[in-house]
Parts: sequence; structure tokens; C-alpha cells
Amino acid sequence: MSLETRIAAARGEVPADLVLRGAEVLCMTTGARIAGDVAISEGVIIGLGAAYEGREVRDLSGHVLVPGFIDTHLHIESSLVTPFEFDRCVAPRGVTTAICDPHEIANVAGAEGIRYFLDASTRTVMDIRVNLSSCVPSTHMETAGAALDASDLLELADHPQVIGLAEFMNFPGVIHRDPGCMEKLHAFAGRHIDGHAPLLSGRDLNAYICAGIRTEHEATSAAEAREKLQKGLRILIREGSVSKDMRALAPLLTPLTAPYMCLCTDDRNPLDIAEHGHLDHMIRSLIALGCDPLAVYRAATLSAAEAFGLKDRGQIAPGKRADIVAVRDLADCRAALVLCRGRVVDEAAFDARETIPAVARDSVRAPRVAAGQFRHAGNTPETPVIGILEGKIITEHLREQILPEGGDKRPDPTRDLARVAVIERHGRNGNIATGFVRGFGMQRGAIAATVAHDHHNIVAVGVDYEDLAVAVNRLSRIEGGFVVAHEGAVRAELALPVAGLMSLEPHEVVHEGLVALRAAARALGVVLEEPFLQLAFIALPVIPHLKITDHGMVDVDRFEVI
Repeated sequence: MSLETRIAAARGEVPADLVLRGAEVLCMTTGARIAGDVAISEGVIIGLGAAYEGREVRDLSGHVLVPGFIDTHLHIESSLVTPFEFDRCVAPRGVTTAICDPHEIANVAGAEGIRYFLDASTRTVMDIRVNLSSCVPSTHMETAGAALDASDLLELADHPQVIGLAEFMNFPGVIHRDPGCMEKLHAFAGRHIDGHAPLLSGRDLNAYICAGIRTEHEATSAAEAREKLQKGLRILIREGSVSKDMRALAPLLTPLTAPYMCLCTDDRNPLDIAEHGHLDHMIRSLIALGCDPLAVYRAATLSAAEAFGLKDRGQIAPGKRADIVAVRDLADCRAALVLCRGRVVDEAAFDARETIPAVARDSVRAPRVAAGQFRHAGNTPETPVIGILEGKIITEHLREQILPEGGDKRPDPTRDLARVAVIERHGRNGNIATGFVRGFGMQRGAIAATVAHDHHNIVAVGVDYEDLAVAVNRLSRIEGGFVVAHEGAVRAELALPVAGLMSLEPHEVVHEGLVALRAAARALGVVLEEPFLQLAFIALPVIPHLKITDHGMVDVDRFEVI
């Protein structure tokens, strides 16, 4: 459509492609309810608040129209499905833009993994934008499948779907001016750079922000978020399958702060999406917690668009992308109709997409392990233990007295002390590290996964060494995924053959597999709501306080392997 034709259509001189009639528009800037038609041509809103004629007219009487929702930070790989299936999973819930960081697949397959996401993003119904993965690997204390430096990222920087640089997790590297970190920060100076600085405050926070960081999604308390907000960071309220910060940060979301706050899911799997929802769940929950509805919808739409420089969306207004969600009740937030760039989101739209083959197959190259390799040697009783905090990826650094027996400190289910192990699976060195974890409640058997942020080596937790070996060795045979083992046999599994992270099945099938895995884990005594995602974050050495990688137990506060 030429500019002249668009202007003519806006004046009503020529009919629009689509007219939405009978609904009210919730204005994101004034909070008003605007009556009248919404007219759309070639994916662009050309008018509202007046009467229009269209080639197609949809009656939405009794509905309220809001802009499409924008997830400001997530890893699509953590949904356990490909970008195409993620599109089909969340777009019908009103998510029309997702700003992703493909650093999960990048840590396995390098730039090839990012290119796969960029190629997919030009073919999905929803608009997938990419922030380039800044920390591959996340630290020097792990073995990843790839490494990306500033020159690798700059080769991808001008792709039209790229916004900037993704979460800079190595905040100690920024503060202490690590040369590799500085190279990336210089390369993307002036562009968007996402933050990731859990519990950072004071002068160290000042230094981190001075590096050009613009956002933060790791705030877990209102006090932490307030300081970061006051120092100029945009706060992304996160509610994932494990990291649940929404309730803690809800008091900070008001009409005054809403222009500087956004919503994100970070890591959310199909089980959680099917049972609770995605951003629609966050919107419902925040309103139920007492947040002002306009503030909540603004954070989910206009504030998100402004924070990431997406000036063409976030409002239902002339000249903006026709990303629109129709709901009957703002508080209930159930999408009755979703438009992505003027196109109705339905199965016909998904069926019409061109797809591309997945990459990073056969990526699990772990050594075959035996039960005896899960022994944990030690001469003194005092032992560091990872303490799980349900609903958080922050862990406690506990110390327990565990007596060695025959050179091995054994798991003790009576004290909720399970073996945790990480096995290098990229075929680099075959490292195996062992330690202890508390919080799973496991009484028997073992669970294992190739989803282990961000290096994605095999991580396993169990109280029986034979079952640990069964679970770990099974992962190599199914190209990665999740396994539950008990009494020497596999009790449940979900294959994730794309980089050991994503299924090639529909999200409904993945959901069914996760239900079976959760039941099998509970049969072992596991008490966690999301044991496999909680398992994944045990291995992330940029989140305080105690973690484990294939290098060993990591004291994150001291940023060193114990």
C-alpha cells in the first residue's frame, strides 16, 4: 500500500481490508475506552473512533480491544518446542511479539543455532525478535558446545529481526572489565543491551549500568527492583515455570511506574502454559493481586514496545501494526480473537507458514557412565550442599556434615541429601562432577536432563547410583531430553532431539510427556512443582549462591570453582 492510499483509506475514501466493529478500544496512554470501528489495511491500523467500511467486517460487540502482548525476555528453547510450535502455542493467547535470546541453542551449536532462530523468525505468524546471545559460554567455569566472541555476533547484528545484545549474565566480568566482555560491550555500544544482575546493588550496580545496560529481569524483591528502577533500568517482571517474581514485584507496578516496567516469562514450558497460560496468565494474576488494570496492560504492550525501540506497535492507533487482542473482560484476559499484523491467528494461518528443517541433531556426545562414577570422594565431613528454593533459581549455599564411608559420601534420603552430577556431553572432555543437593525430597531413583543452563551438559539428581547411570545413558540414545529412572529401568522420558533442548512434536504432545514425567518424578518422592526446570538451574553459575557445572561445585558469590 502506498502512503497516499493509506492516507485515503484512513479518511474513509477507500474501503479498509478489515473492520472490527462494536468493540471498545482501551487506550494505553489515557486509559479511555474509545468507541467506534477499528479499520485495518495491509496489516496496519488506519483508523479508529469513527465509522469505516471494509471488505471484511467482524462484529466484536461486547469486547474490549487491547494491543498484542509483548514478551520482553524469553528463551524459546525452554518451551521445549521449536519456534514454529512455540508460535502455535502462545500466539492464540495474545502474544504477538516475543523478544528471545537463543543462547540455549547457541551454547550447543554456536552461530548455527542463532541463524536457525533468525531464519524461523521471518516465517512465524507472531513476530519473533532476537537479542544476540552475549554469554556463550556464560562463564569460564563450564564446558559449552560453542563459544561466540564479538566478531561472531557482529556478523549477525544487521539481520532485520535483531534488536541488540541479549542478557549480559557475566556481571562480574563487566564490573571488573574482562577484555572479552569489554569487546562485546564496545561492539554493541549505543544499541540495546539486556541486563542480568541478580542481587547487584550500590556502586557495583552503578558500574554495571554505566556499561550501557538497559533492562533487568533478575530482580526478585520490590526493594531490589526499586533501586534498579531508580537508577534507570527498565524492570521486566518475570513469571516463568521456576523463576516466579511476579508476586514480589507486583506492589511496584503502578500507573506511575508502568511506563518503565514490562512483563516477561524467561523460561516457561508447555505444561505451565497449558495449565495456567503465558503473558495472559501474568495479566490476570497481576490484576487479581490488586494492580491497576491499565498499568498491567501498559506493561504488557506499550511500555514493552518503547523499552525495546519497537515504535510500530504497543498501541491501537493509526499507523501502528495491527497486533490486536479482543477480550470480553480485562481482568479475565481470555483472547477471543487475536490479530498479528492484521492476520487472524488461527490454524489456517499456522498451516500456511513455510517451515525450515531443525538444526543441531545428534548433539549429545556424552561418555557412557557406570554407577561407580557417581561416588563423591571426601576426607572431611563438612560438605557444601546446594539448597533449592522452590519458585526461585537462586539457591542456598548450605554446609552439612556427611561422613565418608569407604571413600564415598553417599546420598541420604532421610536428610533430603541427594547426589547431583553434571556430565559433559559435547564431546569436549568427558568431565564428570558430583556434589549434593537438598530440596527435591527424592526417596528413590534418579532423574536426568540435557537441559542445563546454559552449557546444557547432562545434569542428574538421584539417590541410587545404578538409576543415575540408567537415566544418564538413556539421554544419549534419545538425543537428549528428560528421563526418570527407578529400579534399573526408565519410568518416563521425553526426547528433545533438537540440540538436546527442543522436541519436534506438537506442543500438545510435549505437554502430555511432561505430565507423565511429573507423575513419575513424584513417584520417586520429588516434591517440587517443576523438578526438571529446577534441575536445569542447578547448573547455572551466574545465579547465586551455590551451583555445579562439569568443572565442579561453584561458589557464585566468589565466582570460583570450590
